[in-house]
Amino acid sequence: MKCVDIYTDGACSGNPGPGGWGAILKYGKYKREMSGGEAQTTNNRMELLAIISALEALNEPCKAHIHSDSKYVIDSITQGWAKKWKANGWMRNKKERALNVDLWGRLLGLLEKHLVEFDWIKGHSGHPENERCDQMAVEESKKFL
Repeated sequence: MKCVDIYTDGACSGNPGPGGWGAILKYGKYKREMSGGEAQTTNNRMELLAIISALEALNEPCKAHIHSDSKYVIDSITQGWAKKWKANGWMRNKKERALNVDLWGRLLGLLEKHLVEFDWIKGHSGHPENERCDQMAVEESKKFL
């Protein structure tokens, strides 16, 4: 199974507002940068979409080591919250519906295909790949201003 390092970030100008995401995939000597955005979105949606888009770009099941500054995404997966929301009909508790269920459903499906490990990186701390992903995300968000 191929081992791929994935770095991601999302950005939003206003929340909600114009947003973008960036991802870098590294496999051996190969490196691929990807980015995208939406006119009206949230930062959390962009963080999720960065990871989803990177995993969807993999042509076969892989070991993926995801580096992200999003506690929202990492904690929701590593603490088992997203799976619990799905099992409870996408409810966070008896009264609150989970947000971004369309994206959580896609991500959970991808986690069944790939062997994924998550690593939290402190945002805006000088990590080269995280800074590049942030730059791509901001550039994408500016396309909608």
